Amino acid sequence: MLRERSPTPSPARLRVSDERSINVVTGVQKGFVPMPKRWQLRPHDPAAVAALEKRAGVSSIVAALLASRGVSDPAAVKTFLAGTLADLRDPETLPGVPEAADRILAAVRAGRQIVVYGDYDADGMTATAILVGCLEALDAPHRWYVPNRFEEGYGLNAEALEKLAAEGAELVVTVDCGIASVAEAGRAKELGLELVITDHHSFGETLPAAAAIVHPRLPGTAYPFGDLCGAGVAFKLAWAIATRAAGAKQVTPRLREMLLRSIGLAALGTVADVVPLLDENRILVRHGLECLRQRGGPGLTKLMELAAVHEKSALDSEDVAFRLAPRLNAAGRFGEATKGIELLTVADLPRAESLASYVHELNTRREGEERSILLAATKQALERFDPEADAALVLADRGWNAGIVGIVAGRLADRFHRPVVVIAQGAHEGLVASGSLRSVPGFDVHEPLVACRHLLVTCGGHAAAAGLRIEDSQIDAFRAAFIAEVAARMPDSLRRAQLTIDGETTLAGITLHAVEQIERLAPFGQGNRRPVLCASGVTLAEPPRTIGGGGRHLSLQLTQHGATVRGVAFGGADWLPHLPAPGQPFHIAFKPKINEFRGRRTAEMEVIDWRPAGIDVTSDLPQLVAVS
Repeated sequence: MLRERSPTPSPARLRVSDERSINVVTGVQKGFVPMPKRWQLRPHDPAAVAALEKRAGVSSIVAALLASRGVSDPAAVKTFLAGTLADLRDPETLPGVPEAADRILAAVRAGRQIVVYGDYDADGMTATAILVGCLEALDAPHRWYVPNRFEEGYGLNAEALEKLAAEGAELVVTVDCGIASVAEAGRAKELGLELVITDHHSFGETLPAAAAIVHPRLPGTAYPFGDLCGAGVAFKLAWAIATRAAGAKQVTPRLREMLLRSIGLAALGTVADVVPLLDENRILVRHGLECLRQRGGPGLTKLMELAAVHEKSALDSEDVAFRLAPRLNAAGRFGEATKGIELLTVADLPRAESLASYVHELNTRREGEERSILLAATKQALERFDPEADAALVLADRGWNAGIVGIVAGRLADRFHRPVVVIAQGAHEGLVASGSLRSVPGFDVHEPLVACRHLLVTCGGHAAAAGLRIEDSQIDAFRAAFIAEVAARMPDSLRRAQLTIDGETTLAGITLHAVEQIERLAPFGQGNRRPVLCASGVTLAEPPRTIGGGGRHLSLQLTQHGATVRGVAFGGADWLPHLPAPGQPFHIAFKPKINEFRGRRTAEMEVIDWRPAGIDVTSDLPQLVAVS
């Protein structure tokens, strides 16, 4: 249970002058010492936790974790823990859905040629597959189109629309793009194309002129949940089209099967796009994971096998985030998004196996290029910037792959706790460069980016991430302007990474039963992260060993008061020279998890941070709690 920690003598407080000398554990470059993370405890009210435990009929662990997340009403607890598909809002209430569904179904019945215009990331691919599956279930004439990341860039482009019109397209339906394509929508109208836009990204002052726009935050509307991803929006539209086609809420068996499969695809897109796993997203992922396993189709089934998740008793959101989504995204990162969409829609088994193997190989290639770019970009950041003083980092080079810089930007934003832009310049001067931007938790990076729009060819995205295209000659000016804009907007409180901790435990408290109780809060992800606990005075039972490709991860046998638990630190090989020797105490922060191996389930820890024993872990924690 979660309870107040018994008073114990506090170790000596860390002197300010000591902070940088002991926090060398996350640097990848020799000599780089990042600012230490601030450990902060979620507040707990023991009386409120006890009341929730009784009123909602949940364990004390679950009650405490729910209360700390602001879920305290028994009805809200029931929806959070066991929300059903019936708890999803009627698709007719999503802004733009009635108009879009009417127009698409009218085109279907008239036999007009429909084109689903997608995007090259996993969200865009799954959204495309959802609408393609819907049109196939209606026997509608259709095709799909996804722009090439390197040749066309993100979103609608005039040349593609002209080509589609020349090839007989009559209705173009965008998924996961188009809300900022004002000029391109005008060109579609000139070409005689009917345009329906479905998107979830940020929009400008002017909306594109389209026959219908589906968007959860459409101006002038008040949809209760604005964080659907592109695939979630596409699912809601497909749902509305299906009920219209059936003439009732109860759809035909063929349409029902299509919708169940679409829920699985929407779950994949939702996790891959890192939108908050709350409200409708939580329901889609909770139920979609099983749909994905059972109805993913031959392509995804083979990809799950290659990703080594097919033998698990149940698929979870972290399997999607770290195993499936990266493989699917790898296709888009190398300009092969068409292969990814075909993988999601193919019915032929031999072709499905071939596509899955190809996408899997692309991901292996992606991992190698990512490591190379990350090393070079980190070196550039340390040589040309002061990561502690500068409000943001803007890095650029000609040798970088435009499809991979987004991952690197995310890694560096985590490492330096600063918004990071990584730009892949063309092979020679004069070519337009492509860049990706990633922010830090709590800071809306879209605003400073828009303030620098005059220096860019194009840009688009949302609060946490964005993409841009820029002329070589403008990179230096953009770098100065963007850093200044971030500095003016970003409060000091966001410039030091904070690790929020749910409570303290002993290693003896990390039992299979306790972790199974914690798993009731799944699916975990953005907005509902897996709980983080800390343990004081643990020691290494034996020297840690490196594991994984390239020896980047650490396997740790941790012991405390006679209890031993295995820990894994992903990317933790950099800690190796700095960890205490076996038998020497230190403090850890970790995520409790269940490991499944050959049918055996055991509790273990994903270690995410540590502190030497000379530091008082209570210095940043107003109250400590423990799990037992």
